[in-house]
Amino acid sequence: MNSLNLSTALHAAREAAEAAGEVIRHYWRRGVAVELKSDATPVTVADREAELAIRKVLHEALPEAAIYGEEFGHDGGTQELLWLVDPLDGTKSFVRRTPFFSTQIALMQRGELVLGVSSAPIYGETMWASVGGGTWYEGERVRVAATEAMAQASISTGNIKSLTRDARWDELGALIRDSNRIRGYGDFCHYHLLARGGLDLVIESDVNILDVAALAVIVREAGGVFTDLDGQALTLDSTSVLAGTPAIHAQALTRLRARMP
Repeated sequence: MNSLNLSTALHAAREAAEAAGEVIRHYWRRGVAVELKSDATPVTVADREAELAIRKVLHEALPEAAIYGEEFGHDGGTQELLWLVDPLDGTKSFVRRTPFFSTQIALMQRGELVLGVSSAPIYGETMWASVGGGTWYEGERVRVAATEAMAQASISTGNIKSLTRDARWDELGALIRDSNRIRGYGDFCHYHLLARGGLDLVIESDVNILDVAALAVIVREAGGVFTDLDGQALTLDSTSVLAGTPAIHAQALTRLRARMP
């Protein structure tokens, strides 16, 4: 994809996120009924209508690209270009009237994540990035912190239920003891903070690619490192995250790996 096309795709992703935001704000004000999916996770009309709004914009802007969305699945198009869409990441927060939810839109080209938009319409924060174009927040380019020592690091954890059963659980405790502070911002919030220098390490063990694809581009283009907990690059099957400044990510990965059989 050349830079002009990438710029056009990024514009479309931002426009699609804005369209989803209009839907979400509408239902945030009036409230919605909650249904349960087959996996017992909640879904609402806001999730579905927001995804439809996103799909409309993306199809018009880049008709050759396939779309894989949280609510309506994969549309079966070409694999050369694949949009990854979570229209309302954090539905549990949404239905409990907590503003920590977001719209996540990423574009993958031949298996490589090339752009991402993360928009939190009630929280009032949007970040975006594209390969080679840096990470942007409120009209300014942002970067991760220069933190190099674990003793100065701020760590945030998100979904870590499965990690409690993992051999690396004790090492997570040791990392926390050796760090400067621990928080649990979760969802989009701690990745945004990481990308603009407010955190140094994010750890999650129970996610899917639609939750974090856009955020991976945002963190990487801000100078950070974003892998799974094994240090592997993200794929459509990824379920965990280790993201941080280059130095802190490397230290955490070495220590976590040492705990594995």
